[in-house]
Amino acid sequence: MAYLEFNGRSVAYRLLGAQTNPLVVLAHPLGMSQAVWDDMLPALLPRYRVLTWDLPGHGASESVNGERVTPADLADEALALIAQAGDARFHFVGTSIGGVIGQRLIEAHSDRLLSATLTNTGAVIGNPDLWNTRAARVRDEGLEAMAGEIVPRWFGPKALEASPGLKAGWCVQMGRSDDESYAQLCEMLGRATFTGKLSGKRVKVQLLGGSDDLATPPDTLAALAKELDGAPLTIFNDVGHVPSIEAPEKLLYKVHEMSKQ
Repeated sequence: MAYLEFNGRSVAYRLLGAQTNPLVVLAHPLGMSQAVWDDMLPALLPRYRVLTWDLPGHGASESVNGERVTPADLADEALALIAQAGDARFHFVGTSIGGVIGQRLIEAHSDRLLSATLTNTGAVIGNPDLWNTRAARVRDEGLEAMAGEIVPRWFGPKALEASPGLKAGWCVQMGRSDDESYAQLCEMLGRATFTGKLSGKRVKVQLLGGSDDLATPPDTLAALAKELDGAPLTIFNDVGHVPSIEAPEKLLYKVHEMSKQ
């Protein structure tokens, strides 16, 4: 683990693999951490240099310091880490809020992207009332108390049945995240929209989703595909919101496929 001071906060990140390999940047979902990519690392590292990091108040990254967080802020954080790596261009993979970061990169920094794989995300995710209500509850009740309600929504029934400890393990991780950081990111998702902002960017993009995803169902991905000029969309059967955990081999195949085009 390494740390970068950015905008007055310490950001935890990993930069792994040979410097001669193309860089792939991986952005994790809300409430989780960069550990969501661990099962994919052995297959990624022979081909890529890999950059992962923890969002504000998640994993080992420092909490927000009072600022109102925007997708541009999170994208700038990613670009600061990429500057540490020394790469001008990169492949990007982002899930959920990580996919929101990817959309901001497509909107404002398309020239930097070799490709973008956006999973389980949307140009609009949910609605402001949903996110503002969750933010208020997190501030009042705390993530540790709410984790048992939120975490099961991340995974499809097949994954929960196959791994009885999956829910409990991620409840622990979520409970250790910073309440205010999580609440601010919820409010950001309630404000964020990329409708009308992604067309004509000339970036190689693919969209991936899960048939059992409750947070960003296939229709949400289909709407995003239209915003991205008909970007190809694949829906994984029996997968929920986190394919890097539920179907890492399928996600790896699609990432490799995209980088070879």
